[in-house]
Amino acid sequence: MPRNEFGCELTVSAPPARAWATLTDVPVLVSWISVLEQAEELAHLERYTAVLLDRLGPFKLRADLAITLSDVRIEEHVTVHAEGEDRQVGSRLVVDATLDLEPTDDGWTTVRVAGVYEVSGKVAAMGGGTINRKAEKIIAEFFSNAGKVLGAA
Repeated sequence: MPRNEFGCELTVSAPPARAWATLTDVPVLVSWISVLEQAEELAHLERYTAVLLDRLGPFKLRADLAITLSDVRIEEHVTVHAEGEDRQVGSRLVVDATLDLEPTDDGWTTVRVAGVYEVSGKVAAMGGGTINRKAEKIIAEFFSNAGKVLGAA
């Protein structure tokens, strides 16, 4: 069962309030990641849904994701838990991550994301390397778009 940790840091020219507003707008974030669609806010800063659509080897995945935010400290920190299952393919995805914002001395913001993801079921048979490359691509998309929207330093 491929399980991997991830983390990345980016300093942006946006002040913490603007960075927070953008980075907690789940429908906007979903638009930044090519394998995610149909984000819906169920309860602001609490519960969301999205759909993961992707192809991995011979598998065409479609997983409805339940996204839960917790430990919310406005303009500072949030913990994210996302999980979903593609019953057709018989695979499950779980992501646990934290988002931390730290103001810099010049009024900018350092954005830190860290977490772990786990894939199980038939897709896990593709092997950790394939899944890890896909995850690295998703993380790179997220930070590339964050840098464009928030002004990478």
